[in-house]
Amino acid sequence: MKNERSRKHRRLRLLRIAVQAFFLGLFFTLLFGTRFTGEDYIGRVEAFFHFDPLLAAATFLASRAVLAYFAWAAVTIIVTLLFGRVVCGWICPLGTVHQFFSWIFKKAKFLRPKKPASGGLWVKYAVLVFVLAAALFSLNVAGYFDPLSFLTRVSAASLIPAFERGLNVLVGVVYAAHLEAFGDRLAQAVQTLMLNSTFSQGFFIGLIFLGVVLLNKWRERFWCRSICPLGAMLGLFSRYNLFKLEIDEAKCTRCNLCSIHCQTQASPFPADQWKSSECVYCETCAAICPTRAITFPVRFRKEKLPDVDLSRRRILATSFLALFSVPFFRISKARKRADEKLIRPPGALPEPDFLRKCVKCGECLKACPTNGLQPALAEAGPEGLWTPVLVPQIGYCEYYCSLCTQVCPTGAIKELSVPEKTTVKIGTAWVDKNRCLPYFLGRPCIVCEEHCPVSPKAIKFVMVETKRPDGTTAVEKAPVIDLDLCIGCGICENKCPVTDRPAIFVTSVGEQRSGENQFLLKMDN
Repeated sequence: MKNERSRKHRRLRLLRIAVQAFFLGLFFTLLFGTRFTGEDYIGRVEAFFHFDPLLAAATFLASRAVLAYFAWAAVTIIVTLLFGRVVCGWICPLGTVHQFFSWIFKKAKFLRPKKPASGGLWVKYAVLVFVLAAALFSLNVAGYFDPLSFLTRVSAASLIPAFERGLNVLVGVVYAAHLEAFGDRLAQAVQTLMLNSTFSQGFFIGLIFLGVVLLNKWRERFWCRSICPLGAMLGLFSRYNLFKLEIDEAKCTRCNLCSIHCQTQASPFPADQWKSSECVYCETCAAICPTRAITFPVRFRKEKLPDVDLSRRRILATSFLALFSVPFFRISKARKRADEKLIRPPGALPEPDFLRKCVKCGECLKACPTNGLQPALAEAGPEGLWTPVLVPQIGYCEYYCSLCTQVCPTGAIKELSVPEKTTVKIGTAWVDKNRCLPYFLGRPCIVCEEHCPVSPKAIKFVMVETKRPDGTTAVEKAPVIDLDLCIGCGICENKCPVTDRPAIFVTSVGEQRSGENQFLLKMDN
């Protein structure tokens, strides 16, 4: 091979890094664009998800429904069939993050690859079988392992809030340095970004991300080589791709550098053991080869499936594990009686359908302009972990906003226009008379009624007599709820001046999407 051939592979590696940076930037540009911009509609900021064949397959199997947008996943499959797993090596944002941290760990001498890695490849194929088998039994767990859902959820609930907190500290430092003009511009920029900074599980979700990142200290791109089910799925298609590794035996010195530094355990040397299904075409092996013996010419042949020790017994065992996991995921008190705190976003499908489609990606959490949508913990049981719930004490459902319905990539939240959204009932407000100022202390307060957005208002007043602690009697206006008009937006609870536990609160009862969660429990005769 001529000397310029080696330069070609180094240039290809630099091109790959540039392409990775572009798609990572595009991913975060769309994510930061998932916010209220002053317009009612923000465009297809969730488009990245529609190129994901794992989400397409799992959503189809779990919900028995086809979402037209997922037709774009065919593009990813076609690219993989022609060029191999370039999506993993050149495009996937989470893959880029792992490769970056792997590079950092190598530079810091925390990661010292000394010999070719072996074993462990079967795990991600088992995860893929588990995800698809569970989906076949109507349990959608793809979002827990899918790289796009994972990175979006982590970014929305943990990384971006931490970034926002850091920016606020920086603004404080700038003002402390008496740079008021720069501080004003910086504060305005932070406010324009509309970054949600309060998430009840932000620390826990961030801790999981930190653990996954630290796995790269053990093996480079550990997630990609051992866990990612999307990578496993694409690996099954990549065996048909056109570019096959070839080693010039006359030039090869058998130094094994290519296999030692392989990012995904594709084992370039010897050539007959190369696994095309594991290769992400990062060009590292060809770029570091000291004798320029490695090339990737076009070859019209099918590669054998990798020897990943995924026997029929393991496939059956994983499938049965998925089958028997389904009832355990659905052990929840919400199956008997709806949880009062399980307030879903407007447009959410009936709960069983919602859970079959929701991939816990966090797009709706990022879009909510008031920070009211939070990742669920126990409200919907194990199956509903990290699905969106409205927490009015943190933020309310903005009356003239339908952003969360626009960004859902799987249709778990039905897209609504703003006029449609204003008529959707997601819960009902209730007054705690033992805490309400007019009822309990005889003091005037009309805050909840002032903020009620519906017309005519769902909060009305009655005159009540209250005996004060000093023995005097006060007559004040006190709020009552018109159940037919209340939509459960939660602004009354959010704005209630009783700070620790508001005197007016919202529960999920009466929600429009459910025929069961209504005011009166149906009794068996």
